[in-house]
Amino acid sequence: MKSGFLKPLRLLGLALFAAVAPIGTSLVAPVTAQAQELKGGTLRVGLLADMTNYDPQQFSTVNFHLIKNLYDSLIEYTPEGEAVPSLATEWTINADNSSVTLKLRDDVTFASGGKFSSADVVATLEKAANPDLGKNVFGTMAIVKDWAAPDATTITINFKAPAPTKQITDLLQFMIPIEAAGIATVETVPAGTGAYLLADRAVGQSLTMKKNPNYWRENEPILDEIVFTIFADDAAASAALESGSIDMVYGSTARNAVRLQDAGYQVIRGPGSLVQVFRINATRAPFTNEKFRQAFNYVMDREGMVKVAYAGLGTVVALPWAPASPAFDAAYTAEFAYNMDKARELFAASGLSAAEMSDWKMLVFGNDEPGVVISQIVQSALAEAGINIELDVRQGAEYTDALLGGDFWATFGAVGNAQKFPSRMATNSIYRTAKNPVLKDPHPFPDYVAAIDKVNATSGPEDAVKAAYAELNRVLVTDSFAVPTNTVDTGLIVASDKLGGFTLDIDNLLVARTIGFK
Repeated sequence: MKSGFLKPLRLLGLALFAAVAPIGTSLVAPVTAQAQELKGGTLRVGLLADMTNYDPQQFSTVNFHLIKNLYDSLIEYTPEGEAVPSLATEWTINADNSSVTLKLRDDVTFASGGKFSSADVVATLEKAANPDLGKNVFGTMAIVKDWAAPDATTITINFKAPAPTKQITDLLQFMIPIEAAGIATVETVPAGTGAYLLADRAVGQSLTMKKNPNYWRENEPILDEIVFTIFADDAAASAALESGSIDMVYGSTARNAVRLQDAGYQVIRGPGSLVQVFRINATRAPFTNEKFRQAFNYVMDREGMVKVAYAGLGTVVALPWAPASPAFDAAYTAEFAYNMDKARELFAASGLSAAEMSDWKMLVFGNDEPGVVISQIVQSALAEAGINIELDVRQGAEYTDALLGGDFWATFGAVGNAQKFPSRMATNSIYRTAKNPVLKDPHPFPDYVAAIDKVNATSGPEDAVKAAYAELNRVLVTDSFAVPTNTVDTGLIVASDKLGGFTLDIDNLLVARTIGFK
């Protein structure tokens, strides 16, 4: 797709922004209704993209409506980041932080009817530690040495070196038990302990989940059934909500959320900001050139992106961390502010010709309206520097396959876990230190791998931890295989006022077990 979206974009975008005021701090989750005050029934939810598969270790945003409904984690985080029990009733970290021992619930069954035990946690850990099977969880397992399950309700996980407490609880929260007997087929058949069971799926169209009658949490779930319908875009989903065809949109865009809130709909923002990242395939020319990659730190008009694409909902960042992260450094935002003069200097320093610098396409997720807009902003900025590129717009699974398979030169894609232990960022495909689907093995940036390893191994004085973060941050902007731009409210919920009981998840996954009709 060749876009004619050039300099007028900024003026057009600002005009659009002025027409739709941002929600700002007034947008908060409604007070959660008590379960006994809510009624069951069928919840009709609109989605903007189809799922990838049922594997909870495939922690992709297109699967966020499934993970916490078909599965449960060992532990959970409150919206404030406090670790609380889930399938594990308690956990004890030993004195030197070299291991953690968990006690598991003994009253939980899987969707198949099989009883949950430590053997399932062992099988899940084995899958997660396998570079070919662990997917997004594989990077988190880097700190794990081995494990042992002395009985059906106890498991001990040993670490290669003392690990920070937050890193340990992140691992436990990210570890979602899969039934051992179902691991081989988990991509096509769910194998979890969740509040809902898969009832039906029409690829690219819809998915239905029904209430799990044997769910272990008392009085949950409330709803009898959830029907997810996939819409071509947010405008179509919003129209369905306004017509009464559906009750809720999960994953709405910021602009529609603002408009619909003004029309009287509930808008729920979770605590789990993502960070939008311009992902670069540094194995393909012209991105094999370091100076060329580094120029993109200055090409990004981050403030314009937040205003135009996200209706002002978001924070400008130049690192892959949300401001709440201990690794966040505001100085980078100022250092790498939009500056086309500096970008041109680096383009020139690359030694590449204009033709070489233009010989690539930007992959764009056509279902994601903000992603299309920010891609056009970058295309426009590059044109000012004499670099003329095309946008390769793909829809649904076609885009997801290209993204996860590394079949692109560059593309925008958000990364999660931005407010947790920093190295957990390495669970995302572009930031993985091994089995990276984009950068491949061996990893082309050993300094980055070393910096991640240092963060993972640093659990001493605060100054040492900060120094490890600082080293990682400098490596990230030097290697520039990924260029962050802004925080993103993923999983935005726009809902009818007849719904209540929303539970906020720290990753903004949809937690439907407490939702019901008023």
